[in-house]
Amino acid sequence: MNKLKVFFTLTGYQLTWLACVFGENKFNEPLLGIYLGSIYLLFYFYINSNKLNFIKISLLIAVPGYCFDTIMVFSSIYEFNSSIILGTLPAWMIILWLSFSTLFDEILILFKNYKLTGIILSGILGPLTYFLGQPIGIIAINNLVLFFIIMVIFWMLLMYYYLNIILKKN
Repeated sequence: MNKLKVFFTLTGYQLTWLACVFGENKFNEPLLGIYLGSIYLLFYFYINSNKLNFIKISLLIAVPGYCFDTIMVFSSIYEFNSSIILGTLPAWMIILWLSFSTLFDEILILFKNYKLTGIILSGILGPLTYFLGQPIGIIAINNLVLFFIIMVIFWMLLMYYYLNIILKKN
């Protein structure tokens, strides 16, 4: 794992997240995350040595994630405060999920030999990230107990899916 690429990936994803959330909520620039995230994804794709594998991992993570968020919003478990909604989600969620999937391409592979740790951390950190969006004002959680139960299960299953199904196909 190239340290510079790891730094770039972690920084690029985090900047995309910040641009999506704060661009919408604090700067009144709902497209900021889409612009910055698109630049990040294009550059990541450009420097990636295995483009086909990256596309495959990206779609196998981003599509279920985006569908999950859609179901959660449709079920009124939570809702996003956004000015540009596509279907049920903010427009920037597409870029955010694709940007998040870059972490699975080369960084989260470190959990390949520590599956239980990866699954438990995913079950804690995934829901926590969403929950922390509430004080920022980007998400409103309508049923806190159901939110945490479903989120923990989803995030643990997503990591299990990645570690036990996606990585085995590579």
